[in-house]
Amino acid sequence: MAVVDFHMHFFSRVFFETLAAQSPLPGTPEERLQAVARKAGLELPPAEVQAHTARWVAEADRHGVQQLCAFASVPEEIPALIEARRLAGGRIVPFALVDPTTPGCAGRVRTLVREHGFGGVLLFPALHHYHLGDAACEPLLQVLHELRAICFVHCGLLIVKLRDLLSIPRTQDLTFSDPLSVVPAANRFPDVRFVIPHFGAGFFRETLLAGKQCPNVHVDSSSSNSWIATQPTPLSLSDVFRRALGVFGASRILFGTDSTTFPAGWRVDRLAEQRAALQSAGASARDVDAVLAGNALRLLTELRR
Repeated sequence: MAVVDFHMHFFSRVFFETLAAQSPLPGTPEERLQAVARKAGLELPPAEVQAHTARWVAEADRHGVQQLCAFASVPEEIPALIEARRLAGGRIVPFALVDPTTPGCAGRVRTLVREHGFGGVLLFPALHHYHLGDAACEPLLQVLHELRAICFVHCGLLIVKLRDLLSIPRTQDLTFSDPLSVVPAANRFPDVRFVIPHFGAGFFRETLLAGKQCPNVHVDSSSSNSWIATQPTPLSLSDVFRRALGVFGASRILFGTDSTTFPAGWRVDRLAEQRAALQSAGASARDVDAVLAGNALRLLTELRR
């Protein structure tokens, strides 16, 4: 059975160094990183992109993963993802976290998709404080529409563990996190494939509504899905998949793990958990194949370079 992880984070050394430089903790950025790594029990990646890429590719090989869709989780990490894609022979498909309100964003994204093989972008409206319908987002959406690119829009809960470990103040504002804010943009730009990660990360009902309203809105299954605990009525992961299948169908659900760091590596436990939940939810073998790989491969091949 083919597997494509449509949602993981590359987390190169540059990502860690960028956040460590923003930390108010005492010491140099490197000292802060070493202290956080000890506290969290994680391994800091090597400075060399080649070594870090090789480790992720080895994880993919070990678990039979065909492709990894990996985020550059800060703008400074984008060059590392360009290099990782080259080194991995295209098995790593990069996506860039961007703030569409920054000058020149649309032009940079066009270059990343056309010249460097990026699949699209990741947006954090709660972190950067904008609504997708704001006029400032229009140029980026026009480019994504032109390229038929993929636009992840993180909605719901947003907790970046490394930022917390580094005592970087939380500025996330969940009033910008409603999945329904995707609807006007999805209606205006039907060739943009919008993806709401983590089943909406707490805004599950709103995610279902957005998916029912807009055929170009998709959902991904990534992360531990601990957001389920916030729901007003008890839900299992099987219940979540059952309801998502009823609204999105099997063709608009994309498998992801939200893998990030080592020694955890690629989260094969999440593959097993989600496959079992899909089967418990009544998904056919063909539906499971679509969720685990087919849908991702289709979206990636429909990009216009």
